[in-house]
Amino acid sequence: MSAKANLTGTAQITTTPREIDFVTRFAQNWDALMQIMGIMRPIEKTPGTKLVASKASIVLQNGNVGEGEAIPYSQAKVEPVYFDDIKIEKYAKAVSIEAVEKYGAAVAVQKTDDAFLYQLQNKVLTTFYDFLKTGTLTAIETTWQRALAMSKGAVLNKFQNMQLTATEVVAFVNILDYYDYLGDKDITIQTVAGLNYVQDFLGYRTVFLLSDNFIDRGMVIAVPVENIDLYYIDPSNSDFAQLGLNYTVEGVTNLIGFHADGNYTTAVGESFALMGMKLWAEYLDGIAVYTVSDGGDDPEPTPDLGTLTVTSEAGTAAGDTKITVTPAKAEGNIYKYKVADTATDVTYDMNVQNWAVWDGIADITAATDKVITVVEATADYKARAAGSATVVSKA
Repeated sequence: MSAKANLTGTAQITTTPREIDFVTRFAQNWDALMQIMGIMRPIEKTPGTKLVASKASIVLQNGNVGEGEAIPYSQAKVEPVYFDDIKIEKYAKAVSIEAVEKYGAAVAVQKTDDAFLYQLQNKVLTTFYDFLKTGTLTAIETTWQRALAMSKGAVLNKFQNMQLTATEVVAFVNILDYYDYLGDKDITIQTVAGLNYVQDFLGYRTVFLLSDNFIDRGMVIAVPVENIDLYYIDPSNSDFAQLGLNYTVEGVTNLIGFHADGNYTTAVGESFALMGMKLWAEYLDGIAVYTVSDGGDDPEPTPDLGTLTVTSEAGTAAGDTKITVTPAKAEGNIYKYKVADTATDVTYDMNVQNWAVWDGIADITAATDKVITVVEATADYKARAAGSATVVSKA
């Protein structure tokens, strides 16, 4: 008996179970993370959308208005602070046939897929942590517990003054500070997307526990959940599909596209990921960044950030620029760079792990009139010197 018409068989399935597994696990991790952060729904943006944070204020006029008199307007002001554009980002990895032969597919393929997924997630989170540190509600407290309490109070007070709703607040702290505070107390820690957190702790909805790669000891960052959004570019956008690039996506909210294929020329299995995601906070003055000081001797002053002289001239290939930096970097240090509409602010010891790496020689692809900021950083990505230049690229 022949098969019924319109049967969905192997010929109709063009994506592999591995691709489906990758995008599904990525989406599930982010669904869980968004739930505990309190994000209502990711917001889709078109490529090139400029990310803007705001500083809001309002000056109330006298509300003691007589009968029939005109009610004066209170002066409200929202000042935009422009940051980077949201853009599509492309990643790839490859596993050789020799690696599969030596270690087996379970290790050579699956384990590297797991690491790939984790690093993609981590990149979005790391950029978010760096952004949170630019919050403008800052103060110094004498104890870690007081810093947690007062930073929460500060953001609730700010949101109330702006006539905005703040139902719950989340915090980001150093995990060592958390355990130092607990001592021998036994409190359950949970994990999502490789991120440790505790819920309902000292009045917070969620307290995220980060390593000192992401947040210094003695620092507490508090944010109302209403101030956190996730913006994304849909990798299945039809404009991309017109290039003949087919990425597997998952569900209605397509946060990532993934494709796996074999390269017969080099006998490697290649994996490609496409995503454009940014965790963001709408109000900079709705982010509290508190630090702890014991009130003892003044700490050593933070060293000044060194200055790099950066020049840009037309590169060898179209669209490339040749960058020159003086003075030369110290032995063991590395160069990192970022291209944006304006110079990127850099502070001493700032973590630039997610900036693009530059060997100090090769041309860089960048559009004329953009601004390139070059950072000399230590091997663990801590900024030591920086400089910027307006890009001149070859036409």
